[in-house]
Amino acid sequence: MSSSLNILCIDSSTEACSVALVTNDTTTHHFMLAPREHTQKILPTVNDVVKQANLTLADIDVIAYGQGPGSFTGVRIGISIAQGLAYGLEKKMVGVSTLQAMAQQALVNNPNCQSVYAAIDARMGEVYFAQYINQHGVMTLQEKEVVIKPEALIEQYQTQGLSIESKSTLVGTGWAAYPELLAYFEVCQQTEILYPDAQFMLTAAAQLIADNQAVNPESATPVYLRDTVTWKKLPGRE
Repeated sequence: MSSSLNILCIDSSTEACSVALVTNDTTTHHFMLAPREHTQKILPTVNDVVKQANLTLADIDVIAYGQGPGSFTGVRIGISIAQGLAYGLEKKMVGVSTLQAMAQQALVNNPNCQSVYAAIDARMGEVYFAQYINQHGVMTLQEKEVVIKPEALIEQYQTQGLSIESKSTLVGTGWAAYPELLAYFEVCQQTEILYPDAQFMLTAAAQLIADNQAVNPESATPVYLRDTVTWKKLPGRE
């Protein structure tokens, strides 16, 4: 990743909470497991990370955020805080998939990685699932991200004759949560990557910015995948 911009990224979409800042190709970051403490932890962590980078919030050029999928409450908290900062600083925003972030971490950990299956436990007997492949150093979505029951995903692979790439890597909490899914993907390699981490969102964020995909904060939206969930923008910004 190469960018002359100062990009701040915030993610609280799962039990994990993370903040990362890239400046002059140097990354400062902090990752923690903080279930139910995201609201208390994020802003102090943002301030700490910015200070460690010897910058001020005014030096930030673009704010990225973990757009989901993930915990409804966690995704809301992350985008709300990112939006609040972007409004105050008058900066644009980009959203990065939590599934893509884990896939990108798998590539960073293993440069030979070509394919990743990501699955986050979505509760209610379902997983958030997607496949990503390596395209010039960026893990790129194949087909689409879905929320689906493990048995339905397995049936889909069987009925549609979809093959599982044997040298692929598995990331996310969904595999341990649903052993039948792990058994079906047993030819793949398991990892210890369970949660998205903001530092691995920076590559995709930089690419989105370069592709002119950054938006004004009022246009930033989360990705829930479940249609029953709606997003309300900040008061007065509808």
